[in-house]
Amino acid sequence: MSILAHVSGEGTSSLGVFQFLVFRSKLRMYFFCKAFGTCDIELSRRYFLRLIAFSGLAALFPRPVFAAIGDCASLERSLSLYNPNTKEALDTIYWSNGDYLDNAVANISYLMRDRLTGEIKPIDTRLLDLLYKIGIDLKTRKPFHIISGYRSPKTNDLLRKQGKAAAKNSYHMQGEAVDVRLPGYRLSSLRRAAYKLKVGGVGYYPRSRFVHIDVGPIRYWSSPRTRNSKK
Repeated sequence: MSILAHVSGEGTSSLGVFQFLVFRSKLRMYFFCKAFGTCDIELSRRYFLRLIAFSGLAALFPRPVFAAIGDCASLERSLSLYNPNTKEALDTIYWSNGDYLDNAVANISYLMRDRLTGEIKPIDTRLLDLLYKIGIDLKTRKPFHIISGYRSPKTNDLLRKQGKAAAKNSYHMQGEAVDVRLPGYRLSSLRRAAYKLKVGGVGYYPRSRFVHIDVGPIRYWSSPRTRNSKK
């Protein structure tokens, strides 16, 4: 008997191992919906709610959480990026049908390489998803200008010696942070869009004309900030 039969009430046996694994997979994707407002589960809202109720886990979730299930249509995620330091541009689909595309992520990591040393580090895909969601919320396909992506320890130390806004344990050194601006949009609008996601760190640098975004703990600041912080 199929899991759909179980959920729709056509069967009475408990969830087997296979059904539980399917449920767990769907549930993980659901939490992505909650965080980013996008989802790629080929599953109706009614079916998912029945699945949770059938498993006896409905009581674990607050009611507002279910509102995120409705927006589950996107099959691809793409980014348009421009590096003003190297004059390189990239418009690429980096996620398709439930998987990150290795070549696309590698191309993005190359564009976001250390601008002084040329060193490359894989950019955290969670950061790409943040940029994607910001673009969706701002309803734009304009390229994000990458002021600083990956930053090697050597470059980070150099910036600190020069008195620049570089934290000792910067998330840039992990490929988990980016400094961006979006031409045609106020810097404050970009900051607001990032802030509304309630994910990671958001730093506002109006004098330098960029917004810092990372996937670390949730926190917000405006320049200047202490040099011993992690950003």
